[in-house]
Amino acid sequence: MVKRILKFFNKEISGLHEAAYLLGFFTLLSQVLALVRDRLLASSFGAGHDLDIYYAAFRIPDFIFVLVASIVSVSVLIPFLVEKLDKDEGEAKKFIDNIFSAFFLTITGVSIVVYFFVPALIDFFFPSFAEFQTRGELIFLTRVLLFSPIFLGLSNFFGSITQIYNRFFIYALSPVIYNFGIIIGIIFLRPFFGIYGLAYGVVLGAFFHLAIQIPFVWSRGLLPKFTFHFDPQSIKAIILVSLPRTLAVSANEIAEFVLISFASFMSVGSISVFNFSWNLQSVPLGIIGVSYSLAAFPTLTRHLAQGNKIKYVEQMVVSARHIIFLCMPITALFVVLRAQIVRVILGSGNFNWHDTRLTAAALAIFALSLIPQSLVLLFARAYYAGGNTKKPLLINVLSSILIVVSGFALIRFFDYSSTFRFFIESLFKVDSVPGTSILMLPLAYSFGVSVNALIHWLAFHFDFPNFSRQISRTAFQIFSASVIMGFTAYQALNIFDKIFDINTFVGIFLQGFLSGIIAIIVGVIILKLLKSRELGEIWTTLHHKIWKANAISSSLENVSKL
Repeated sequence: MVKRILKFFNKEISGLHEAAYLLGFFTLLSQVLALVRDRLLASSFGAGHDLDIYYAAFRIPDFIFVLVASIVSVSVLIPFLVEKLDKDEGEAKKFIDNIFSAFFLTITGVSIVVYFFVPALIDFFFPSFAEFQTRGELIFLTRVLLFSPIFLGLSNFFGSITQIYNRFFIYALSPVIYNFGIIIGIIFLRPFFGIYGLAYGVVLGAFFHLAIQIPFVWSRGLLPKFTFHFDPQSIKAIILVSLPRTLAVSANEIAEFVLISFASFMSVGSISVFNFSWNLQSVPLGIIGVSYSLAAFPTLTRHLAQGNKIKYVEQMVVSARHIIFLCMPITALFVVLRAQIVRVILGSGNFNWHDTRLTAAALAIFALSLIPQSLVLLFARAYYAGGNTKKPLLINVLSSILIVVSGFALIRFFDYSSTFRFFIESLFKVDSVPGTSILMLPLAYSFGVSVNALIHWLAFHFDFPNFSRQISRTAFQIFSASVIMGFTAYQALNIFDKIFDINTFVGIFLQGFLSGIIAIIVGVIILKLLKSRELGEIWTTLHHKIWKANAISSSLENVSKL
């Protein structure tokens, strides 16, 4: 039995859709645990001061992870590993040892230095947490969480090896047990250590994230050994490729950092509302956008390595079509069913009605950028597959600046323009709810990332003029179906409002669930009538057992050098 389980998780996955759906399934499982995590947090603390501190404590460790760990990210390392393994596994092993040692020393050294500067950094970025006890808690939580970028960075490094051999099971399972570790912290550690137990759970989850990658890497004889005999050329090559990507991702992280800093000056609970709504919109983003971009990347890299640009563009077209096809209906349903989603997932314990309304409104605004967020991930990896990191860098830096500037401008405009404030509050049904200025932050983010996706699209279309034409039919069909799905869900809500007691968990769940199901059925019928190609491809893939799929050959001898 144990051997069968290990064989199952070590199985190679072949096609784009099989890999994407596998990653999507485990992402869904991870996100379910993440929703359980958020429900436990919401029930225990509500959108209040304690959770504001907890979420604020993530910002500095997350920035370290993005700044340093992105140097050895999957997107950067896979092309190098393909080239090394194509030549000789012995050379690849030396390369892995070299990069691992340099990375470990770097991220550990940065974390140690930051540990001593945490108080000054907290005072600079979150001056509103100046009260002594609150400041001390935030400093301690931040220092504990500094362990997480080390574990997650090493896991990211090992994940490049598991992906190069198409072991998507292992890679996809790691975020599942990461959230499992956090839940352990909430349930078992918080009663003993208070809010500090939450941080201990995060570190435990990060360790789990790393530990699951190790057995396969060890079985391939590629488990890195620490060495001080560095190869400057290899390190330089990695840095030259990864630096633009690191700066690009860091720009996005800085933008989010600044938005959280803005939220710390707003009413109590604003940081929590921002993070809860962000986490909810991250569920479809992770299942669709992240899964398709991750599944497509190794194949995109191989096509370019072989000089086959036709197959490269075909892979991009298929990926973009399915991202749009899946994301647009979800956007419509999230906007219409936002209150039901938030009430079912978070509405318990100390999470009150005001928290629910604000989080639901923020969720709807984030959902509007679901397609742009997903496409940005895909376009970025498409450029990374060919070693082009400068173009995503410029676009992401511009987008990040736009997010920060528009965030500041929208907050000021919202505060000074009663007409604009009335429009936003009426549109998202949060009039008379205190703290509505928080909605300007997801609005700024959605605006900036939409511009980001548009520029990426235009740039890719300029490089490959036939790209857009092959997606237009899908966009028209799914837009038409999504509008009708949204309308259907809205009408169904009004009908079920008279049938169920929506003041109970069962009632609000059934109202939202049945409205969504009816809308999806109507959407499928419409797409069937429109003869949607994507609907047929999804149906075929779902009938093709993923675990029985023919694997891409793990032999890399036929892969040309980049």
